[in-house]
Amino acid sequence: MSKNCDAAPAQASGDLHGIVDALIASYREDARGHHINKRFTPSRQEITEIIDLLLQIFYPGYHGRQDLSDEDLLYHVGTLVSTLRDKLERQIERCLCFQDEAADAGRLDVPKCRQRGHDVARVFVTRLPDVRRRLLLDVQAAYDGDPAAASMHEIILAYPGLLAVTVHRVAHELYLLGVPLMPRIMSEWAHTRTGADIHPGANIGDSFFIDHATGVVIGETTDIGAHVKLYQGVTLGALSLPQHSRGARGQKRHPTVEDDVTIYANATVLGGKTVLGQGSVVGGSVFLTKSVAGGQRVAIEAPRLRVASPPQGSPAVGDSELEASILDFDI
Repeated sequence: MSKNCDAAPAQASGDLHGIVDALIASYREDARGHHINKRFTPSRQEITEIIDLLLQIFYPGYHGRQDLSDEDLLYHVGTLVSTLRDKLERQIERCLCFQDEAADAGRLDVPKCRQRGHDVARVFVTRLPDVRRRLLLDVQAAYDGDPAAASMHEIILAYPGLLAVTVHRVAHELYLLGVPLMPRIMSEWAHTRTGADIHPGANIGDSFFIDHATGVVIGETTDIGAHVKLYQGVTLGALSLPQHSRGARGQKRHPTVEDDVTIYANATVLGGKTVLGQGSVVGGSVFLTKSVAGGQRVAIEAPRLRVASPPQGSPAVGDSELEASILDFDI
């Protein structure tokens, strides 16, 4: 019995060596999917810490320290911004070096990446007051647009749509400043937390509200005006392209949504030439690849629902058909 017990670990060890050898061979045979013999990789953990610092800066007293007063506010915010700037510098440098190293190790210039990280971080923090101003408009839009919201406090503390928009506003600024990878890591963090997938390249105007958030997808080249409201499951996406079509990169592939538009649950709007005109309303489950003029209301044809008679012996209610109206959009 002892002999058999001794043989089992040896056999398992042999299997383990074989698995490891096969994995090492796969790394060497195919360079895709690994980042070996490289010096620089962004830290997703530290980027998440940057998001947390930004939430504390934008919504003091709701995130982080909760016993703030006017007396210690100056020191508290100063510490947050200083810490944020240092972390940003470090992670922007790593993202820039990562991009260069992944493309061609010969073009890697660490001092240049470091200086660029320093400069971009300082420009970014100067934009924080304006970003916060816009976020407060988003909070107000959520309160005005959702009768279920008891207060703005509830929106800041609990609404996933606001969290998704907050992270997007930050990621978009970094995207505009030319920072690689970090904006996408931020947006995917928000995606996992809120269910809303907003590409950092999307341009979104003031007073934006996503109600419920789950399943919303907004593509990279989407343009959204002011006072726009989306419900859950809305997709602002691109039309499918032929396989290996790279010519579309950098082109307008996603819709334009003008001011004061409302798009209801599970609607899909596709294409870079598709424009939803000012004040238009798109009903639930609509599929659009063509533009809509301003002020128009779009809905799918009303379905007819059949209510069948109950089994024999049950109280008779008769057969009837009900027409479901989808033209009244208030919910």
